[in-house]
Amino acid sequence: MKGRQLLDYVFITLKGIAMGAADVVPGVSGGTIAFISGIYEELISSINNINLSLFTTLRKEGLKAFWGKANGNFLLALFSGIFISVLSLAKFLSWLLENQPILLWSFFFGLVLASIFFVGKEIKKWTTATVVIFIVGAAIAYFITELPPNENVESLPYLFLSGALAVCAMILPGISGAFILVLLGSYKTILDAVHERDIKIVITVALGAVFGLLSFARLLKWMFSHYKNITLALLTGFILGSLNKIWPWKKVLETKTFGDKTVVIDDINVLPWAFDGDNQLILAIILAIIGFSLIFILERVASKK
Repeated sequence: MKGRQLLDYVFITLKGIAMGAADVVPGVSGGTIAFISGIYEELISSINNINLSLFTTLRKEGLKAFWGKANGNFLLALFSGIFISVLSLAKFLSWLLENQPILLWSFFFGLVLASIFFVGKEIKKWTTATVVIFIVGAAIAYFITELPPNENVESLPYLFLSGALAVCAMILPGISGAFILVLLGSYKTILDAVHERDIKIVITVALGAVFGLLSFARLLKWMFSHYKNITLALLTGFILGSLNKIWPWKKVLETKTFGDKTVVIDDINVLPWAFDGDNQLILAIILAIIGFSLIFILERVASKK
């Protein structure tokens, strides 16, 4: 990897903070933030480098070679940012989600909408295949957002699978890992396990997440290496389809309470003027424009660097 200065790693940590914040909001993927901030392919490649040969390098060539091959500075800075976000910003975003959902969703809607153009323009050539894959990706993501959630499940093999699928969703632009856990019926079990410090369940989910991350990163790297346009079209479709989940104005049909958290498990999108309550339309539009503009500001700053 290219040499970086301390300031570069500060910016990578800030990108990690943004990724962690996005993953807290059900329906928004940290993978989308990674893509629009220009670190997605490096993240996938770095995760893919974590394999058995890396530990052979540690044994034969020492810690410095091991750390360099693993792109350790990049991963440490990024995951430090995600960890900081989960411990700090996550609480603030959870408060916004409960108290100002329309404004929060509006900001993310604008941001994700702009990222469709951002990711889509990376496709060098639109062909019949890329258009078809784009439509398929959008349909899959939309279908996922419409699925009814399962009841709570506590089987360890199932929780292992849940961890693997959720972490795959987290690194896929457009699909939320938290939302996948709700769909799988694992959200309450995992949340309770964290609160109650149930080490057996926490370790099971963590191992599933590590397995999913390492195996899925390998697939994504292969796809980017061999079918980059098709892969970008699929990811762009995922982001488009996910907009259904983050539309700001919704009519809530059913909720469930998991400990101190209340999760909406069934709702329908409505137009702002059909919303039951204050639709906050002017502020929502302003925040959507800010979110939309932020993507292009970030792109301009990145291109200057």
